[in-house]
Amino acid sequence: MRPAHTGLAVLVAALWGVNFVVIDIGLDHFPPLLFCALRFLLSALPAVFLVGRPCVPWRWVVGVGLALGVGKFGLLFLGMNAGMPAGLSSLVLQIQAVFTALIACAFLGERPGRVRIAGMAVALAGIAVAAVDEGSTGPLGAFALVLVAASFWGVSNVLTRKASPGAPFNFMVWSSTVPVLPLLGLSLVFEGPSADAEALRSLDLPGAGAILFVALVSTLFCFSAWSRLLRRYAASTVAPYSLLVPAFGMAAAALFLDESVTPLRWCAAALLVAGVAVTSVGPRRRTAPAATAVQPPAPDGAPRPADTADVTGAAGAAGADLRPTPPR
Repeated sequence: MRPAHTGLAVLVAALWGVNFVVIDIGLDHFPPLLFCALRFLLSALPAVFLVGRPCVPWRWVVGVGLALGVGKFGLLFLGMNAGMPAGLSSLVLQIQAVFTALIACAFLGERPGRVRIAGMAVALAGIAVAAVDEGSTGPLGAFALVLVAASFWGVSNVLTRKASPGAPFNFMVWSSTVPVLPLLGLSLVFEGPSADAEALRSLDLPGAGAILFVALVSTLFCFSAWSRLLRRYAASTVAPYSLLVPAFGMAAAALFLDESVTPLRWCAAALLVAGVAVTSVGPRRRTAPAATAVQPPAPDGAPRPADTADVTGAAGAAGADLRPTPPR
């Protein structure tokens, strides 16, 4: 890539990594489900009035919106609120590449080759090491929530591939409208109207800044920039840069949240990133002719366009937020 575009790819990965710290800050001001609902509300409005009608049938919009917004991000926010560290969350979510490959194999008939299977095994070993580390130092239940969130990201990746939206930004905006009401309803039931009302009444600058960052920066700006890169270059050229997301996420968490990185966590990071790299960009065998498709959501969770060379992609989110995978 041109140097300017390389810099842009690194910037997006850095913003998606820092986004986990911003989410941690936001969770100090909002109940997790309410915070997640507000994130998608701001991502959808007012953009939904500017992008035209949905570019794919409603079943795909609703499916991706529920899997990504309620399943992935809802559980991610709950897991972090329950004690899952921000840096470790940015790392564990990378296992979505393995979930994507497994789901694609089961439902799309896309069988991974031996190299990709080896990459999955290495990544799963990294998750096992991370679980041992978190189980000895933190709540294992919170770790499990983030792991399940990664599996929902894999579901949304496969649904996005099946939807094959011709206008990914349009698809991302409309998908963002879907989880708002379910998340608000769940928040009212499980977090309570009084807690939600108190969070909104006491809204301050850090809380407002957290919502603006996760909705506008990590979702809309980063998604747009990532899409631009994927329109210009092959997915295999762009996707590996998303492997920088957990590096930036863990570094930002250590710098701003004083999160320690244990030797076991470094070992887990090395295994997981290496395994995801092989799973995402390694050789594979296809069982059917190539068809028009899109890359799975970027690390912040936002659906992204690309060629048909890679169904799993290297993702970090969320965030992307939107998964702009990726992010969170």
